[in-house]
Amino acid sequence: MDRRTLLLSGLVSLGSATLAQARAAPTPPPSDPYASGPPAPSPSVQSNPSYPAAPEAQTYSRDEIVNGVSDFMGVTAETAGAVVEKIFAQNGDRPTAYIAGEEGSGSFIVGARYGRGLLYMKDRPPLEVFWQGPSAGFDWGGNASRVFTLCYDLQVPEAIYQRFPGVEGSAYFIGGLGVNYQKAAGITLAPIRAGVGLRLGANVGYLGFSRTRRFLPF
Repeated sequence: MDRRTLLLSGLVSLGSATLAQARAAPTPPPSDPYASGPPAPSPSVQSNPSYPAAPEAQTYSRDEIVNGVSDFMGVTAETAGAVVEKIFAQNGDRPTAYIAGEEGSGSFIVGARYGRGLLYMKDRPPLEVFWQGPSAGFDWGGNASRVFTLCYDLQVPEAIYQRFPGVEGSAYFIGGLGVNYQKAAGITLAPIRAGVGLRLGANVGYLGFSRTRRFLPF
């Protein structure tokens, strides 16, 4: 074998060995695009989408309230109409809800009032509510009466669960029915009571509305 043949044989052997090593080497895994965490969302995508605002509560017309007061309080439509007309005139718009219930109260200088009823709003199921509160004034005695409360600017039923102080000097009587105003957080309540005597205008205090009955008026 001459020198040229020997050189060619060596080159062939070297190429074969290199090819064998390349085949034996493991193939590296493809790079993971999420190895360092998922890509950040586009600035135009909102992670917390906003929901449309709830529509304002529907209102009750004068005729609906007059009929409700007349039926529940057991008075004539004329008497109910006179009371409702004055409430509507003083508040400027129509109520979004009303409470029909009963209450009892008693006082000797310092007293308390307790009540229970159902809150009605259009397109919503009736909601049971309780109320209680202290009173103080130059009055004494006790009474039990039905109460029909007009609620102005009450947009959701749960907003009724708070304290409503009485508005001083807002009490008046029409046809044997007494009315006074209570306000809190932009909500106005106008309770219409029957058979309350002089207690309505002679005491001041507040009413706290709750989901369950409370024995302490405070």
